[in-house]
Amino acid sequence: QVQLVESGGGLVQPGGSLRLSCAASAFTLDYYNIGWFRQAPGKEREGVSCISSSDGSTYYAVSVKGRFTISRDKAKNAVYLQMNDLEPEDTAVYSCAVSAGPGTSSDPPEFSNWGPGTQVTVYS
Repeated sequence: QVQLVESGGGLVQPGGSLRLSCAASAFTLDYYNIGWFRQAPGKEREGVSCISSSDGSTYYAVSVKGRFTISRDKAKNAVYLQMNDLEPEDTAVYSCAVSAGPGTSSDPPEFSNWGPGTQVTVYS
């Protein structure tokens, strides 16, 4: 099964920034909606952001709206999540996945081909 690969996680202080990347080598991400999710220890997986394949429309969770930006780079077959003004509450493993649904979604069961994730830790 084709799998996505995330990168760009790390340690950062509150107020800092990170850019996560989601890449796939065996299929074209542009054909799919791409979602970013996160899961903190002891918590359920949470949909953070999504970008649609049809019109580029986007979804953001309320907790990250205004701080995170999702984007595509068709030439590099990648999707990015720019995370600014990071907070300790953003600490989690961040994963990307694909959906072939009609538009953006934050519901994990609608997504597949999950990557292994990248750890983001915001510490003070």
